[in-house]
Amino acid sequence: MPEINVIIPAYNEADSIAHVIKEIPAIVSEIIVVNNNSTDKTAENAANAGATVLTENRRGYGYACLAGINYIEQKSKQPDIIVFIDGDYSDYPEELSKLVAPIIKSDIDMVIGARVDSLREDGAMTPQQIFGNWLATSLMKLFFGANFTDLGPFRAIKYNTLMALNMEDKTYGWTVEMQLKVLKKKFTYTEVPVRYKKRIGISKVSGTIKGSIFAGVKILSWIFKYSIK
Repeated sequence: MPEINVIIPAYNEADSIAHVIKEIPAIVSEIIVVNNNSTDKTAENAANAGATVLTENRRGYGYACLAGINYIEQKSKQPDIIVFIDGDYSDYPEELSKLVAPIIKSDIDMVIGARVDSLREDGAMTPQQIFGNWLATSLMKLFFGANFTDLGPFRAIKYNTLMALNMEDKTYGWTVEMQLKVLKKKFTYTEVPVRYKKRIGISKVSGTIKGSIFAGVKILSWIFKYSIK
């Protein structure tokens, strides 16, 4: 069985983080929660639930993910697969096994958990999220012939593939950057339909107009940047 590590970026997810950690399957060897400058008990609750807790005070989803990767790089033995999942309990952590299956069984490089309509709880995604996903994936199909339908944060990727991508986005563009670089470098990818429910607490991105606008601009800028390379 390949070794699997999970990275969970978390900002003020004290009410949800323990639920996420406890429902991650036992096939995972280490769960890494990156406390992204939280002002609540996110770090304490994560540690009590059994996770390794890191601190990244620079606010930003990408900053948190990069901190998790840097920690893994420093370990004496690196895992075979990295899984990213949000700390808000909107995903179903037990579906991790389904997410890593194409990597283990078919040697796929990256798997995106696609939040399909039929498996998504009503209201779990905001209208701007749904539109943004549609626009971004449509542009990736137009420019790169991609088959993505979602920018879902619940995703699995081979460790060596992830390192080859040289990820750099510090904030909202992290997910689309990963997908674009997989396309550019011609790594293999697929999507797996996953369930999705209303998160615990308010989203820091889609829950605010400012967050939605910044996220949209960042995502589109990555796509257009890569379309002219």
